[in-house]
Order: sequence, then C-alpha cells, then structure tokens
Amino acid sequence: MANITPYSSPHYFIYLLLLLLPIIIGLWFGKRFRAYDFFATVVILITAFFGGNMTQGISLLCYVLYEMLLVFIFLSYRKKHNNFWVFTMFVLLAIVPLVFVKLDPLLKNQTISLFGFMGISYLTFKSVEIIMEIRDGVIKKITPYEFGRFLLFFPTITSGPIDRFKRFQKDVDKVPSRDEYVELLHSGVNKLMKGLLYKFIIGYFFGTLLLPKVQILAMSYRYQAPLGLSWWVLAYMYVYSMYLFFDFAGYSLFAVAISNFMGIKTPMNFDAPFKAKNIKDFWNRWHKTLSFWFRDFIYMRLMFTIIKHKWIKNRVTIANVGYVALFLIMGFWHGETWYYIVYGIFHAIAMITNDAWLRYKKKHRESIPSNKFTHAFAVFLTFNIVCFSFLIFSGFLNTLWFS
Repeated sequence: MANITPYSSPHYFIYLLLLLLPIIIGLWFGKRFRAYDFFATVVILITAFFGGNMTQGISLLCYVLYEMLLVFIFLSYRKKHNNFWVFTMFVLLAIVPLVFVKLDPLLKNQTISLFGFMGISYLTFKSVEIIMEIRDGVIKKITPYEFGRFLLFFPTITSGPIDRFKRFQKDVDKVPSRDEYVELLHSGVNKLMKGLLYKFIIGYFFGTLLLPKVQILAMSYRYQAPLGLSWWVLAYMYVYSMYLFFDFAGYSLFAVAISNFMGIKTPMNFDAPFKAKNIKDFWNRWHKTLSFWFRDFIYMRLMFTIIKHKWIKNRVTIANVGYVALFLIMGFWHGETWYYIVYGIFHAIAMITNDAWLRYKKKHRESIPSNKFTHAFAVFLTFNIVCFSFLIFSGFLNTLWFS
C-alpha cells in the first residue's frame, strides 16, 4: 500500500469521516474519547507515512523524538536559567532537520534526504514556538503526551494551519457543550463543502485543465518575443495565482473542517486575500497562521533586539531592515532557488514601499482623495502586484529563460 496523502481525493473523506464517527458521537454526548483520538491519529499517521515506503514514517518518528528531547531539556534548563545564547542554540538545533531538508536539492545528498517527510516545516514551526514560549514564560509545563499530541494533530500535520500550543491545549482540555458542538459541526460542514469546491472543482479547473495549456502557449513564444514575454505569460500569471489560492485554501479549509468535527477551533488560514487594499493587508489575509508566526517569532523579536541594543536608532530603518530579514527568511524557507529568494525580496520591497506611501498619505491626508474609486483601485493594484509575485514564485520564468 502506498502512502496516502491527506485530502488528496474526494474518496479520502469517506473513510476519514467513518474514522471520525466515534469522535463525533462522543462529542455530541459531551464525551471526548481520548483513547480513540489516539487510535485515529495512529491510523492516519500509518496511512500517510508508513505505506509502501516507510522512510517518511521513520523520519517522522526520529524527528518527533529529537524535538521532544530538545524541548524537555530546555524546559528543565529554563526553570533555573535564562541565558539568551543557550536559548538561541536550542532554537537553531530545533531547525537543523528542516535546514537539512531545504539544503537537499542543492547538495543532492541521499543521507540528508532521510530527514525529510511531508509536513516537516509545519512541525518545525510548532517546535520552535514551544521553545520560544518556554523562554518567555508563556509555557511553564508540558508533558510528552501533550507535546506529541500538539505536533501530530493529524488534520493540520501536512499543510497547516499553524496553531499555537496554549490555544490548542485549551480546546483539547475542554469538551464543548452541545450548542457549541452543533455550531462547530455546522462550521465544519460548511468549510468542508467550500473546500471541496475550491480544491476539486475550481482548483482542478485552473491547475489541471487550464494551466498546462496556457503554459504551452506561453512557451511557444519563447524565441519570438524579447525575453520570451508575451500576453500568454500574463495569462499564466493570473491562472497560476487562481490555482495557487483555490488549491491551498481548499486544503486549509479541509484541515479546519476536520478539526471542528474533533471539537478543535483551528484558526483559519485565508480571509479573502484578493480583497486586500495594500500589501500589508494582503499578508494579514493570506496564509495568516504562517505570516503571523513569522511576525511574532521573527519580525517582532528582531525589532525588539535591534531597539534594545540600539543598533539602529531610526524606527523606519529598523522596520525596513526587519522586512528584508523577514521576507528573505521566508524566501529561503520555500527553497534555495533564485525565484524563491527574489519572491522574498520583492515582497520586502513592496512592504517598504507601502509603509512609505502610508506615511506620505498620512501627512497629505487633505490633498489625497479617498473614495470608492480609490479603494477599488487600491484593491486592483494590490491584486496585480500579488499575482506578479506569484509568477516569480511559480518558477515559470526560470523555465522560460533558463531551461
């Protein structure tokens, strides 16, 4: 039996909902069957990671044990000490497996590949969050079972959303009332139906039916136009952007829906991102749990460190340095290819430009019109800037120019 990727086909949900049925019945009657929750998690993990190729499953187990060891050593250390450099060392150690996986395409080392498994990025974000919040004093105690349950919560294990430990733990420890659970079921069904529409109908149309044809047409002008740029490249940009959103948003809706069926209020990942009025607003709507994670655990901490040590005095410069660092890290996280790095730099420049415009707009508020037309134009402009960034992100320009 091959590994079964979660949410990969409509048939998957039939078996998944049958597996969840005892959990749903239990919560309906005010009971959380923790032993069955554990059993369901094991079943999903076996089908997803221990199918025909057990390498991913073994890597997952080794990874969880490694991160668990780091977390509990640091938890023991933090009870008596609070050294910044020791804390930094534990954070770096926590991301080592992810770094190995990200370096694999460059090094082409099969040994390093053994560290890789589906969803390692999202598990790493969770592990680092726990270490950072232990250091901050937000998390004062955690058991190995709680750590494993948080890391291996199967609805979100492969593609997020990225939950926070304290919020997740609050839901897990509580059994919702009948009214609360009815609301969760209603929310879960709505999100599941919407996810099926996004992923298997709209996403399929853009990604499977339309995108390959548009790509062929765009490539046909490769040697007929300067840099191979034609109107079909523009069409590819929009089609790919639609595919990326509906495919990924569909996955996220599935994860939130299944979480709701299990009595967990996993945060939403998307909030009408193409309605954003500027690039900062976009990042508050797109892949929210990731962007908020980067904001809270990288950007804000970097800002605090720079201000505390007075490395830079000008607050605008501090913010700009933070944007560059943040989006470069995000670019490298996606992969060590030029288009991911350029994608990160592009968004850093967009954020810096947006902040400069907002400062200018604030100073000249009386002379700059603000009405329905300007709002619509801002949404239109932001949408096109984002779609252009997705064209970079797609790697199509690399294929067009260098392959």
